[in-house]
Amino acid sequence: MGTVVAQIPGSFGHELRACLRCKLIKTYDQFRASGCENCPFFNLDKDHERVVDCTTPNFTGLIAVMDPGRSWAARWLRIAKFVPGCYTLAVSEALPDEFVQICEEERVPYVPPKQV
Repeated sequence: MGTVVAQIPGSFGHELRACLRCKLIKTYDQFRASGCENCPFFNLDKDHERVVDCTTPNFTGLIAVMDPGRSWAARWLRIAKFVPGCYTLAVSEALPDEFVQICEEERVPYVPPKQV
């Protein structure tokens, strides 16, 4: 079995969105079609309303990570255990409580953004 890699955005315009849990960046259509590779338990590909709830167009910066386990930047951003792909440096919105509960049930970590 090969390594799972996230879809790379087909364009870098206003249609980009970032997952509020893992910070993966894809287009809205990519999230609708295949969900989030790091957060399959959100079922974004099965419920299109969840794409809007679990992702945001408001994020800061972008980093492409090819080998998350060996990247010091990925470790610093806490994305070293995620699949290779494009990630944001920061999101400003928190995950809705309903999805925080799903993270707890799935026993996956969620770190809310720092409030400044």
